[in-house]
Amino acid sequence: MDVLKLAIEWAKAEVFSTRFFIFFAIGFLIASIGFWQLGKTDLAKAYIIPTLVAGILLLIIGCGTNYTNIKRVKLFEKNFNTNKTAFYQSEIERSENTIKQFIVVFKLVPILIIVAALLILFINTPTWRAISVTTITMLILILLIDGNAQSRIENYHKELKLLGLKNELKK
Repeated sequence: MDVLKLAIEWAKAEVFSTRFFIFFAIGFLIASIGFWQLGKTDLAKAYIIPTLVAGILLLIIGCGTNYTNIKRVKLFEKNFNTNKTAFYQSEIERSENTIKQFIVVFKLVPILIIVAALLILFINTPTWRAISVTTITMLILILLIDGNAQSRIENYHKELKLLGLKNELKK
């Protein structure tokens, strides 16, 4: 398998994965409309804005990463044909940087979940409860999707390294 094929497969898998952000964003937006139309209690009414905000945030994340990865697939072939060695090296560096970013994400998001859970325990108003529960739900979804993305980028990085080793052995 060559570097270009490996990179394109990885990027297409990322495109598929990022669409889950959009799918869940639509779910949050529908929930917001549902709470707005059907909410009778103070707590149900309190969910309108937090679910709307979470839906918009997930939609921005999903559309942004989806667009970036679709664009990346188109650039891969051009960059590969321009300079194969530079393309390989840039993919190694990019995958290493992305792996480092995931380390930060997987430390920060659980802390935010804990803070939101503590808010549920200590602040007993419908608005803060709705904000906290919605935040926890959104962050768990982000962890689920990003957990798969992290695994994919780590495998991609390992396969890139193996390809580089194989090419070195051929020389």
